[in-house]
Amino acid sequence: MTANPQDVPQPAAPPNFNIANVLTVIRLILVPVFIWLMLVPTMKAQVWAFVVFAVASATDKLDGTLARRLNLVTDFGKLADPIADKALVLSAFVLLSLHWPVFWVVTVPVLVRELGITLMRLVLARRGRVMPASRGGKLKTVTQMALILLLLIPWEALVPAAWPVVRVVAIVLSVLVVFITVFTGIDYVRQALRPAEQH
Repeated sequence: MTANPQDVPQPAAPPNFNIANVLTVIRLILVPVFIWLMLVPTMKAQVWAFVVFAVASATDKLDGTLARRLNLVTDFGKLADPIADKALVLSAFVLLSLHWPVFWVVTVPVLVRELGITLMRLVLARRGRVMPASRGGKLKTVTQMALILLLLIPWEALVPAAWPVVRVVAIVLSVLVVFITVFTGIDYVRQALRPAEQH
């Protein structure tokens, strides 16, 4: 005799108050703290801004891992996690550009890509389609955060001799970030348009 699927007990949905979501909320709270520290013109504030961003970046990886391994994926987490990620990364790019105006060359493509793809995902979600993060998208996030962390360290004041080398590394990494950002953005748009092309 085959059991009726409706009679099979369904696993209870995980509560919104769980360790993964707590980490996400902590990251959201750290965003304004990071912004405030970046706007304070002191060496101590710069160092703390680096520490806060590093901690927030660590929670980005940790909360997703915990949510999947402990079955703590919730609707709140699906919504809040990408918001926290975008707020942290985009605020860092904008603030770094205010410090180094030439950095807008990197920031503008990142802003257009992140905001554009986020809007596209919201539109697709309303139509019942979900676009999961690709490997390229994850690589994009890693390279962006690596570049931000590199530039948040006040090399010129702490280790002046290292700054020329760091500057070259930062330029190379910036080119890589722009390339990956644009390439993955185009790839997401291509994926979004594929069903329409098939009809």
